[in-house]
Amino acid sequence: MSSANLDSADLKSVKSGGLIREDVMDKIWDISKIPLPFTDCVGSSSSKQSKIEWTQDTLAQPDITNAVIDGSDAVGNDTAVGQRVSNEHQISTKVVRVSYRADASDTIGRAKELSYQIMRRQQELRRDVEAICLSNQASVPDDGTSVAGKVGTLPSWIETSAFNGTPGGYDLTTGQTIARTPGTAVAVTEDNLRDAVESCYNEGGNPTKLMTTPSIVRKISEYLFTSSARVATLYSDQGKSAEKATALGSVNVFVTDFGTLHLVPNRLQQTYLASSKTAADIFILDTEYLKLRYLKGYQTDKLAKTGLSENRHMSVDWSLEVGTEKAHAMISDIDYALDMTTS
Repeated sequence: MSSANLDSADLKSVKSGGLIREDVMDKIWDISKIPLPFTDCVGSSSSKQSKIEWTQDTLAQPDITNAVIDGSDAVGNDTAVGQRVSNEHQISTKVVRVSYRADASDTIGRAKELSYQIMRRQQELRRDVEAICLSNQASVPDDGTSVAGKVGTLPSWIETSAFNGTPGGYDLTTGQTIARTPGTAVAVTEDNLRDAVESCYNEGGNPTKLMTTPSIVRKISEYLFTSSARVATLYSDQGKSAEKATALGSVNVFVTDFGTLHLVPNRLQQTYLASSKTAADIFILDTEYLKLRYLKGYQTDKLAKTGLSENRHMSVDWSLEVGTEKAHAMISDIDYALDMTTS
């Protein structure tokens, strides 16, 4: 202690953290407030029960022998009903428990701890749904006792235009989707991308989004600047403006013969192991045929008090409707440590 007076150093030296509130900015800097690319680009609607059902229908192939004699009677029957498919609902939750004292305390960055915790956990819940949609999960019915219902996610639906590994798909016998089986990790190739878009187009889809992890989007962008890329040369006119020139170092739109794809990086999309390598999927999406369904939307309920605390339960009862899996493509087992190649 100073011999002249009691100063701030003396207060800070008191055991258990001192007596002075340290110079901490009264704000929380959050870098996890990121968008939900998949949720934001697909439709949404309500459900009336825990198992959603819809029909998938396709037009017959053109009949190039379609000709009849003038005045002839109508024969045959070209009526078609398509096939009936379904998906399970999944309940995702978060729980908040805050003591009376914690809620009343003067905390850094928020006025009330309970309100802050509810807001943050609601954000996490939405992020959970986004990540689940793009993970490899088969549908599972809820048995009401020991097995929680699970949504059949996007990778478990796509089978017609699935590249690499063993595709899953919808099983008409069980009424459930099947998780895909990872194969050997490979590099993303230009041929794969073009083949995937062409396959969607041939099946009647018009994909507009290429969604994958940020690292793979970067590999695609970097490749499209190389001499190996079979795309138009990137250039800019010089000397025609007094404005400062802008250095272009990325590509976010890939124009193919069968549609224009917007490259969408998704930081919430999960990786997995394929032949002991960290890999991820590339989704080619026609968002017209995707929809999130809600039996009960995002809500917060009070739980019974069991002591000196406030308890809240946040939940969402949701499912994923894949109108037709033929409108989408998936290139799986992409090793994002490998550079993109031509073929």
